[in-house]
Amino acid sequence: MKRKIWASSPVFFILCAAMLAMACASWFWNRTAFVIELSVAVAAAAAVAASMVGFRAYIAAAVRSAKTVLTGDEYRVFQDFSLPVVIVGDAGDIIWFNRAFFSAVCGRHECRGQNIARFLYPQTVAGILKSGGADVSVGRSRFTVYGISTAAGSALYFVDSTRYRTLEKEFHESRPAVILAYFDNREELARESTNSEDTRVASEVEEVLIRWAQEMGGFLKKLSSGRFFILSDERHVRDAMEKRFPVLDAVRAVKAGDRLTATVSLGVSRGAKSPQEAEAWARKALDMALGRGGDQVAVMQGEDTYEFFGGLSKGVEKRDKVRTRVFAATLSDDMKESDTVLVMGHRYSDLDCIGAAAGIWSVACKSLGRPAYIVVDREHTLAGPLIDRLQKSCPDEQIFLSPSEALSLVTPKTMLVVVDTHSPDFVESTDLLSAVARVVVIDHHRMMVRHIENALVFYHEPFASSASEMVAELVQYLGDRAVTPAVAEAMLAGVMLDTKYFVLKTGVRTFEAAAYLRRKGADTVTVKRMFSDSIDAYKAKYRIVSNARMYGRFAVASTDAELPDIRVSAAQAADELLSIQGVDASFVIYPAGGVVNVSARSLGEVNVQLIMEALGGGGHLTMAGAQLSGVTVDQAREKLVAVIQAQKDKPHKS
Repeated sequence: MKRKIWASSPVFFILCAAMLAMACASWFWNRTAFVIELSVAVAAAAAVAASMVGFRAYIAAAVRSAKTVLTGDEYRVFQDFSLPVVIVGDAGDIIWFNRAFFSAVCGRHECRGQNIARFLYPQTVAGILKSGGADVSVGRSRFTVYGISTAAGSALYFVDSTRYRTLEKEFHESRPAVILAYFDNREELARESTNSEDTRVASEVEEVLIRWAQEMGGFLKKLSSGRFFILSDERHVRDAMEKRFPVLDAVRAVKAGDRLTATVSLGVSRGAKSPQEAEAWARKALDMALGRGGDQVAVMQGEDTYEFFGGLSKGVEKRDKVRTRVFAATLSDDMKESDTVLVMGHRYSDLDCIGAAAGIWSVACKSLGRPAYIVVDREHTLAGPLIDRLQKSCPDEQIFLSPSEALSLVTPKTMLVVVDTHSPDFVESTDLLSAVARVVVIDHHRMMVRHIENALVFYHEPFASSASEMVAELVQYLGDRAVTPAVAEAMLAGVMLDTKYFVLKTGVRTFEAAAYLRRKGADTVTVKRMFSDSIDAYKAKYRIVSNARMYGRFAVASTDAELPDIRVSAAQAADELLSIQGVDASFVIYPAGGVVNVSARSLGEVNVQLIMEALGGGGHLTMAGAQLSGVTVDQAREKLVAVIQAQKDKPHKS
């Protein structure tokens, strides 16, 4: 603490001495140069001396001011004060410090004359004085710094909070995290395997989960066949998130035969205030993971705040006729208690939306005798010909209502059936959804974080090919004698649209539903004609396809023109791009309705739902979309390409 503190840099003194020596040397060869150099050397020395005197006066004034403000009578008390104390000037230079500061903060190295910022970053003296204290880190130590102003600078107190911060960190990292695991395709593997093979697969999956639970610093408790409870902590969950939950890959490595692969879904809770809340969050997260198709992890970190991992597999079709029959019975009872049944789909309704709505309408109106209507905005629909055909098939009945007309019919006993969407943001009329208290949801899209809540029944089947397929199964339990050929053709058109003519996401139930509709009189030629394009729409589709660009295995096309039937042309162009070799996913960007739209398609190798969710949209594994406001088509392309690049950089199985 007694070391010499230079008011000016020693370099200045060395330079002055060098200049004086040079002046003396010039005496022997040029007297004029001697006089000039001697004058400069003397002036420089005087300037250095003046700066020394001024700086020492500044230090003395600052110390006297700090002594008066901080210590009152006894300045020496601060030298032995147990807390680190430092006095800094207006420019932040360290003027004086006590022994505790020298030892704990300076690390027993001389630091007078240095700027205090090196010990406060990213905080500042002004910020500390204004806020009444701030936390800083010095090496491995943590301090809470308090300060007061003096006439010539500031005095700062450093309170060592390392131990408390360590305890706080340990408290948060050791908070319990509840994880619920579900063996997604347990029943499917059991059905396709022998008893011994089934036992082996179940045992290996359970062993993988037990080993992972131990690596997570917790334990596993088997709740039932295929359902497990895992208790871990925040530290290990965060580490698993950084690694993108490798347990998903470990379970996929368990094979049943040559082609069947085991998968699990996990619901994880983080940041819950109590064990009870943690368990409830984990259940919600698991429901969300299963609703999005399974083989993934949903981490719930607050009310309606999720983060998802995995979800790249196509999923396995689940045959559960019992669940369908139970829902049909419940729906029938609820309809009988209603005075009016309204059926509504999503905005810009398509063939699947109208086909599913037609099936529900026919059951409610024809079989159960309830007044029923389909709510649709006929000015903004992609299924105009189908709507016209359905209305012509029943010329004496009013089938379709506008949203405003439907609002006028709402009573406390009105039922609203929402088909082909479960998002309150995408329905045909949000006002109608808010006005009706009794709501039923029928949808096949993967679960979105924001979905219709408090529904009487939420019939969600992400493994179904289409909403029309789901309704075709339901009407068989609700009174299929009411299904006319026109209604059957509407539902078959919906199935064909969403499966791309039985190519994508088709399972046994899809063909069973199609066979049933064919038996009810659906004419495949008539259905095919519903997909016919005008010559202008056909040209527009191929103009979009012709300007596509490749980004790895992704094809992106765009158009700046808001053409007639652009939504249909863009969707068809996205489908067409999938027929190009090397294209696993296609995207078409186009303006419509005052926003920029993105239509996304894939063959199942790429989950376009995840990509569209990154842009604020959603959808299904093979078919999704998004709407971007306040951007141009070029800006939307840049955003999409950035998301695609991020998707390409991720591990394929993560």
